[in-house]
Amino acid sequence: MSSNNAKALFACSRCFGRHPFEELSPGQQLCKECRGSYPVVKCTYCRSEFQQTVKGNTCTICKKCEQNVKAYGKPSACEYCNTIAAFIGSKCQRCTNSEKRYGPPVTCEQCKQKLKGHNKRPHRVDVTKLPPQPEPAEVNGPTPLKVARMVGVHDPHDPNSSDHVVAVTQLKEKIAHLQKQLSQKDNQLLTKDRQITDLKAKNFTSETELRNKMKLTEKEYESKVATMQSKISTLLKEVATLSKSTKRADRLAATKNEASTNSGSGTDSPIP
Repeated sequence: MSSNNAKALFACSRCFGRHPFEELSPGQQLCKECRGSYPVVKCTYCRSEFQQTVKGNTCTICKKCEQNVKAYGKPSACEYCNTIAAFIGSKCQRCTNSEKRYGPPVTCEQCKQKLKGHNKRPHRVDVTKLPPQPEPAEVNGPTPLKVARMVGVHDPHDPNSSDHVVAVTQLKEKIAHLQKQLSQKDNQLLTKDRQITDLKAKNFTSETELRNKMKLTEKEYESKVATMQSKISTLLKEVATLSKSTKRADRLAATKNEASTNSGSGTDSPIP
């Protein structure tokens, strides 16, 4: 095979494997395998695209934002571009630099948003209003640059795309948060069940103690009533015996009185 017909091979910037130029991605010049293992994702905070450096890593925060999070904590929304990248103050670094360079932002007439440096940008021709220009016929197929651009386009259904990775990480975080909430609720329910069982046990013991006390008081009352009734019966017997003895004594006294009266009457013979 002649050198003119042989295709030139180019090295991948990560694995250094030799591949045709059409198979390498534009910009970083990565092969298909490296693009699948190290996908390009968008940063959660500054929304800038970056290449992941570790296989299977689901982190969607770039190194710069990661350093800022460690140094300043989680950012807030920028008051100009609404990007969650305001680590210091209420403005992100891009808006701060643009404000220093171009001045304060102005409200756009089309999108009605405050854009940084909008009043300092030169007037550009609206390419959408230009007449379409005929493209040259591609006889030998698309050019290598166009093929590289077509290869670099991410499929929305690709599991390694940046939006897909961001959505998956957000769903994983939500699932982990919900699982944590469920475990907390389960622990709370277990503690409530334990408290309920403890209260039931205390109530049962108090009820049994009260019942035992009531039974003891009833027995004591019955015994006291029985003793009092026996005492009353003995006293009644004594009263009856005393009343009988008094009646007998009264009868004897009456008979004696009658006898004495009879002996002192006039029928008796006089004493000589």
